[in-house]
Amino acid sequence: MVKFSKQFEGQLIPEWKDAFVDYWQLKKDLKKIHLMNNTSPVTKQEHSDFPNTFFSSIRKKFSLFGNQHRDHGVIQVHRKLASSASKGDFYETELLEQFDDTDAANEFFSCLDLQLNKVNQFYRTKEKEFVERGDSLKKQMEILVELKTAMKQHREKGSSSKETKDDDSFSGTISCEEESITGKTEEEQGQGATNEFENNDAQFSDSGRSGEVLGQSTRTNREEGKITRAFSGRVFHCQGKNMRINIPVTNPTRTFSAISYLLWDDLVSQSSRKCGPDGKSRLHINKTKLHHAEKMIKGASIELYKGLGYLKTYRNLNMLAFAKILKKFDKVTNKQVLPIYLKVVESSYFNSSDKVMNLADEVEETFIKHFADDDKRKAMKYLKPTQREESHTVTFFIGLFTGCFIALFAGYVIVAHMAGMYGPKSDIVYMETVYPVLSMFSLLFLHFFLYGCNIFMWRKTRINYTFIFELAPTKDLKYRDVFLICTTSMTAVMGVLFVHLSLVAKGYSYSQVQAIPALMLLVFLLLLVCPFNIFYKSSRYRFLRVIRNIILSPLYKVVMLDFFMADQLCSQVPMLRNLEYVACYYITGSFKNQDYGYCMMTKNYRDLAYAVSFLPYYWRAMQCARRWFDEGQTSHLVNLGKYVSAMLAAGAKVVYEKERNVGWLCLVVAMSSGATVYQLYWDFVKDWGLLQFHSKNPWLRNELMLRQKVIYYFSMGLNLVLRLAWLQTVLHYNIGSVDYRVTGLFLAALEVIRRGQWNFYRLENEHLNNAGKFRAVKTVPLPFHEVDEQD
Repeated sequence: MVKFSKQFEGQLIPEWKDAFVDYWQLKKDLKKIHLMNNTSPVTKQEHSDFPNTFFSSIRKKFSLFGNQHRDHGVIQVHRKLASSASKGDFYETELLEQFDDTDAANEFFSCLDLQLNKVNQFYRTKEKEFVERGDSLKKQMEILVELKTAMKQHREKGSSSKETKDDDSFSGTISCEEESITGKTEEEQGQGATNEFENNDAQFSDSGRSGEVLGQSTRTNREEGKITRAFSGRVFHCQGKNMRINIPVTNPTRTFSAISYLLWDDLVSQSSRKCGPDGKSRLHINKTKLHHAEKMIKGASIELYKGLGYLKTYRNLNMLAFAKILKKFDKVTNKQVLPIYLKVVESSYFNSSDKVMNLADEVEETFIKHFADDDKRKAMKYLKPTQREESHTVTFFIGLFTGCFIALFAGYVIVAHMAGMYGPKSDIVYMETVYPVLSMFSLLFLHFFLYGCNIFMWRKTRINYTFIFELAPTKDLKYRDVFLICTTSMTAVMGVLFVHLSLVAKGYSYSQVQAIPALMLLVFLLLLVCPFNIFYKSSRYRFLRVIRNIILSPLYKVVMLDFFMADQLCSQVPMLRNLEYVACYYITGSFKNQDYGYCMMTKNYRDLAYAVSFLPYYWRAMQCARRWFDEGQTSHLVNLGKYVSAMLAAGAKVVYEKERNVGWLCLVVAMSSGATVYQLYWDFVKDWGLLQFHSKNPWLRNELMLRQKVIYYFSMGLNLVLRLAWLQTVLHYNIGSVDYRVTGLFLAALEVIRRGQWNFYRLENEHLNNAGKFRAVKTVPLPFHEVDEQD
């Protein structure tokens, strides 16, 4: 039977852990009372028998005459009114009977009162936040319904052929004083991808409250994203108020439109804008824009419902924790405290308030009516998605393919040794063609395997990576899925290479078998873009979307998953260079005549190698620039400098590989040393949140997810050592007769391992930041905003 403390820890919301009842501290206080009761019982009995007997007899006599204090039992809980309504009432317990250790009992009840007051205060704060978001969402829904009704009436009316050419929009009147953008820009913004909200629009808020309450001024500052002004669209009149539709700038079309609008807004004054003779301008509400607004409201409803569900769980778990600890207290002290204190807990605010339940019912009814076509089962798929069950079949196939991979790898090594493909007298053509393919897949799936290990550790330490990455809980990859993909893929790769090697050993010509590695790579690419719902389609397409966002940086809005993946690419430069070589070898037709040196000697290839070496850092730098533009935080510019230094160091290394002189050697050492120091500081202080000198944990942070502190020190030391792997590029130290390509693969694998451990601490720090601000649900921006007449 699992202890309640384990169940309690496993079911609580990780980001709200500090707001829950500190059940473990209460158990420690209770343990003190228990130990005090068990120490020298005879001595205590001698000193306490007479007073207890005397006072108990007095109480019995007074109870015959209806003593009022007896109704309160052993304790009395006083409810005191707070100075302000927002803080709520607070409770204080008074002991009415003598305990074996009164000081320890007082300490226990003081802690218990503190926990009850903390729970009530947090519940009141979160309830107020969600109620405000619910009221705002209700008003947004009313506006959306009114606009959809107007569009429907416009379609049915069809008054003139000119107005009905485009059924996707309808017209209204606006004042010329309001901000507007050209009709072309409105048309462009309506052409955005219809699935952008689900992939990119959701974002974290820097506070627990929603910043999108209806009625706020639309005078946005840089911290709120100045660029979003450009996509507000024209102002329309609805419900007696001037309203604007705000669509987040998340794709290239919207970004270009917004930038062009900002430039136009700086060049042209408000007064010079043209309007109709009656001082009015025509407004076209595009159907696509309205569809985006509907998706934003739908996403906000889902997040609000999720938050309300968390608040219900918060109430139920805390109620159960109070009951359990009071029951333990009664068992230790042989007192009847449970019915008295539990009655107070049941009547306290967090358990008696019904606002959350009512609001959850309202959100559910609204969602079913407007987003699920009155189908409750369909609505529950969004509001209460069921977790995908983990099957033991997956575990079986992981073991099966692992065994197959080991067998094929052993067979490949034996056949290669017998055929003399590796070693001092190895076949140069075979090595130059097979090694890049094997190295590329090895680095790729090693990285993927470490990601599976990261998921395992994140789940074990209750780091909410699905929330941080904004992944769908029903479609995200579990660590067993990742391991299955790794073992299956590497088994297939090793099987194909084993067949290829066997054909070469049997005497088949290179022109007949050299296409096999290229066909294998092509099959993997086709599986990645396969449109059928097989082989984890949702994960594959999410991966492709993220890669698209990275390549087109800074045109796409940057979310956590985007820059996290871009950081992974920064550690896969050797893999990208191998991919470049393989592409050149097969695209140029060099495999037909085994001219493996053609690509290495071509000037365009060498220039492309330089580009490949710094492209991941460039993409990451552009993401930092975009985040600075959206959020206005100078820390993003400082982070951009880190990637610029890495680009310069990578470029110096590429040039040094060609020139090989003392001048370039000194430049490589200087640039790489500076970049390494920069990166180490950012790893430890910014990404990991470590090296805090005033922390209670020396050289670490105050809050740690791992119990063994030595792991953090070891990881920092290992990160330092692996960051210095670039020295091999300068020293060219050979380990015995090991081929330089094997040494390069080994160093590249070390960088991938370094990135794997970096991933865990990066997510740990992000999780602790969310928990520090009690962020457990996303704050989705709402589309409709009221504007002042002066705007």
